Amino acid sequence: MKIEDLTAFVAVIRLQSTRLAADELGLTQPAITRRVQNFEESLGIALLNRQTKPLKPTLMGNRVYQQCRHILREVDALSDLVAADSPPSGLLRLAVPQSLSESSLLPALKTLSAQFSEIQPRLSSGWGEELLLRVQQQELEAAVVLFPASKQFPEGVESQPLGTVDLVVVGPKAAQAEPQRLEDCYQHGWILNPQGCGFRAALQRALTEQGLPLLINLEAFGTTLQLSLIAEGRGLGLMPRALVEKHALRPELTLYALKDFAPRSQLWLIYPNVPASQVPAIDAFAAAIAHGLDLPLHSANSFGE
Repeated sequence: MKIEDLTAFVAVIRLQSTRLAADELGLTQPAITRRVQNFEESLGIALLNRQTKPLKPTLMGNRVYQQCRHILREVDALSDLVAADSPPSGLLRLAVPQSLSESSLLPALKTLSAQFSEIQPRLSSGWGEELLLRVQQQELEAAVVLFPASKQFPEGVESQPLGTVDLVVVGPKAAQAEPQRLEDCYQHGWILNPQGCGFRAALQRALTEQGLPLLINLEAFGTTLQLSLIAEGRGLGLMPRALVEKHALRPELTLYALKDFAPRSQLWLIYPNVPASQVPAIDAFAAAIAHGLDLPLHSANSFGE
């Protein structure tokens, strides 16, 4: 029994065609037919119903097909394990939340370029649910996302918590009395990301629970633009405390400690089944994002334990 015979059999069943299987594996149709026949002979049983078009497996053939898929996945895992000692290389598609893109994309890119010369990083940003879908569809090798700590990820998506992100209500530097509760912020209005932002959704939920509407003064992308507008007194914002504390506009801003609203979010690294050789680069990417939010670097070692 040979692995190449299993591979040919699985391809024929999956594609329901020896021609398509031959095209996928770079072989001729007679070669595919011979490999499937060799596999049947090694098991001593017919696995295909050759009277049907397209080709269909027999009852036993379908059971063998499921087992072969499992075997081939294990073979791939073994190959990845051996390849883990090789330096990361090739295209690496990564993404961060839209709300962190301004502060984290460039540092992450610099980190990857400095540590992994053979990597071709392709970085992008988006809202959490969008990035989760792209990971599910294997359009990304990994993504860092912000979700509640209670988030349940779908089957096929691995997740590792990187740390807790404290959010803070931000206002302008002014002599006027600071708001003490969420309802005190109502008259100021808000400067927030457009619909889809998790921070905005958390604020909306908290306001709804208190029977208060969400008054949007301005929708704007980017930390610097939002903080500039807040510093001018055009409304209040909600964003990670670490980003505000280290921003150049910090002296022009006030961080409000509200008694009834102290939201937190969880930073997650999510990924499908990735090759072991890519793990160090993905770890470095996650660590760069965590570092930008002042999270302990050891918490970003997602694959390490």
